[in-house]
Amino acid sequence: MGVRDRVVAAEEAGVPEDRKPQSDEAHSAFTPPPGVEQPLGPEEDQPTSEFAVPRGLAPETQVEPEGSAFAPPSTYGAKHSPPAFTPAHGFPAVKLSRDAPWQDRMRTMLRMPVSERPVPEPVQRHEEVRPAVPRVLDLTLRIGELLLAGGEGAEDVEAAMFAICRSYGLDRCEPTVTFTLLSITYQPSLVDDPVTANRTVRRRGTDYTRLVAVYALVADINTEDYDVTLEEAYRRLAEIRRNRHPYPGWVLTLAAGLLAGAASMLLGGDMAVFAVAAAGAMLGDRLAWLCAGRGLPEFYQFAVAAVPPAALGVVVSLLHAGLQPNAVITGGLFALIPGRALVAAVQDGLTGFYITASARLLEVAYFFVAIVVGVLTVLYVGVEFFQAKLNPEGALQAVERPWIQILAAVLLSVTFAVLLQQDRSTVLFVALNGGVAWVVYASIAVTADGPTVLATAVAAGLVGLFGQLFARYEHTSSMPYVTAAIGPLLPGSATYLGVLNIAQNNLDAGFASLARAAALALAIAIGVNLGGEMARMFIRAPGSAAARRAAKRTRGF
Repeated sequence: MGVRDRVVAAEEAGVPEDRKPQSDEAHSAFTPPPGVEQPLGPEEDQPTSEFAVPRGLAPETQVEPEGSAFAPPSTYGAKHSPPAFTPAHGFPAVKLSRDAPWQDRMRTMLRMPVSERPVPEPVQRHEEVRPAVPRVLDLTLRIGELLLAGGEGAEDVEAAMFAICRSYGLDRCEPTVTFTLLSITYQPSLVDDPVTANRTVRRRGTDYTRLVAVYALVADINTEDYDVTLEEAYRRLAEIRRNRHPYPGWVLTLAAGLLAGAASMLLGGDMAVFAVAAAGAMLGDRLAWLCAGRGLPEFYQFAVAAVPPAALGVVVSLLHAGLQPNAVITGGLFALIPGRALVAAVQDGLTGFYITASARLLEVAYFFVAIVVGVLTVLYVGVEFFQAKLNPEGALQAVERPWIQILAAVLLSVTFAVLLQQDRSTVLFVALNGGVAWVVYASIAVTADGPTVLATAVAAGLVGLFGQLFARYEHTSSMPYVTAAIGPLLPGSATYLGVLNIAQNNLDAGFASLARAAALALAIAIGVNLGGEMARMFIRAPGSAAARRAAKRTRGF
């Protein structure tokens, strides 16, 4: 009889449940018989580890040696220990005021870690589906390329790129700007792969009208009052690229001549000197255009442009016509000194973009060397072979002609604005700003007989202050209101004096004068940047981030 039959018979006989015979399914060969203690489960099912201390054994207390890096300080207490990572109250939420300029808001967020940035609220909400990430990044890079090629500072370019990405809903973006390379990285979340796009700036041009138009586009994208789709942004960007310069070539040549003539008037020249200096500058400008058409680098263009003013100065000294050759040569140098690149270079250095600042300063140094080579070649030939009588001290004689010099400073600023291709609506403010700068400089350096470097820095600071305030009022870049206004302060006299001393074998005096010219140039750039920072103090900063964090790694460690 099988097991099943025995179970059925036991049920019919009324056998208790616990004494019934077990079936084959309920009986296992590994089941211990009744009365035997149940064994423990498998080792991997136990909540212990092979590294756990056995029961009954007290672990030894390891005492760290005094002075160890892992030993807690003597004042440490577990009950009063400081928060190691996130404070108990959490990180304070950063609130950015919509009333502040978008440049300030974007700079504030760029200086925050990604985890502490506020959640973006896309400004452009007219599309039901979020725009494609590659298209937004491409638009951002194209706009950043125009800004960087136009001479804008690296910090302002990064702020504009970041503003565009946040306006279209891309919050976890990191723009990076160097002298010739723009890069932007977007990571949707911590578990998604980042998307990176790059763009190289290969051509640079001076057109502040285009720069202002790009700023207007960025401002429209970053405000809720305008609906700017990606197609609309691309269309406006194409129009900006195709836009012709506001001034033709012959106007630029005439402006270069008037600039040189106005600079010669600042140094004591009369109308005859004005005419000769203007002729030399216009001839040099045409030669530079010819070299540019032949594809020569800018170094040779500057060297060739510096030859005609120096040559006319030597001719004037040989003719003994009673003119001032020093004023003729120095006036021609004013039209060549790269004030725009100098201001942008120092601004990048002060805001923590050291690679871009170093590259721009190196570019300025090359331009200065090209000017020195062109002028030095002509002066050496004139002094050594034709015995030209050039007085080194005559270049720095202070002449008090207040009204004539103020008008000359205004004319110099206006012509400088034309060379920078500025819009006609900004020329009047630039003229007033340049006139004020010269009045302040002359009051300190000439009337009060104060230090020239101090007078230059103070005047440049006022230029930066007024230019930044007006640019914020217009919600645009400060470059068109600042760069042309510093024209009367450029160190043309010190540069010429250094070159002339070197041509006459006075090397110590020559290099000392060139160093003084470099100091004046740095004073201009630092003064402009300081004036701009002071302007931000008069306007309410973004919310709780009013205390601006130090740029990059400039906190003392």
